[in-house]
Amino acid sequence: MLTIGQLAGYVGVTTKAIRVYHAKGLLPEPERDASGYRRYRAADAVELIKIRTLAEAGVPLARIRELRSGEELAPALRRIDEDLTARIDALQATRERLHRLAAGRLSPLPDEVVTHLAELRGLGFSRRWVTLQSDLWLLVFATHPETAHRNFRDQAAMLTDPALLALVLEYDRVHDLDPHDPRVEALAAKLVAATRARYGAQLPSYDQGSAIPALVQGAVNASSSAWRRLDALLREDLRPAKPAPPS
Repeated sequence: MLTIGQLAGYVGVTTKAIRVYHAKGLLPEPERDASGYRRYRAADAVELIKIRTLAEAGVPLARIRELRSGEELAPALRRIDEDLTARIDALQATRERLHRLAAGRLSPLPDEVVTHLAELRGLGFSRRWVTLQSDLWLLVFATHPETAHRNFRDQAAMLTDPALLALVLEYDRVHDLDPHDPRVEALAAKLVAATRARYGAQLPSYDQGSAIPALVQGAVNASSSAWRRLDALLREDLRPAKPAPPS
């Protein structure tokens, strides 16, 4: 017969842990003897070793109780292993993000987007444009991860075409113009022609039913009155034609 302190010492746990196991219903609590001490038998030590083994393997106490109450051990341990694997994967992903942050990569954007943004200055874009693009893609990837990659690659592909690259650079450079400067209207006409040439009648429509595209465009327009007028001209010229009334 062992006291709680002796049992803890032999099995290699603390007396506090044993009391927690009693409270959780994992280990039956023996009655006190005439001197007021709880006395533990060999069977209690065996049960405690089993509990300690499961706990050291990372099994939560709630799951240990289910296992001790008769649940099939092998399938239960497989499920626990699957849960632990998922947690390990999540922790590894978190660790990779921490490494990126430690290296100065403060953006949660995917690598291909970060690389693209780093190349914009070399293509001739202003710092203002790069910062704006970074913020906008951050918003898109955070709110629409399922379509953000497709939308990004479509937009990035434009810059591989020298003619389209020249138009986007011109878009960047009209930022400070008066909204009624003739160059704004001329650029709008060129952008309309390029958009129709690239997409034909099937103009792209991203994330229908979402407020994010309008929010993105609103952020762009808010930074420049010239861009705001440019957007209005583009919307007017690219608006789908109304069907002719029946004769």
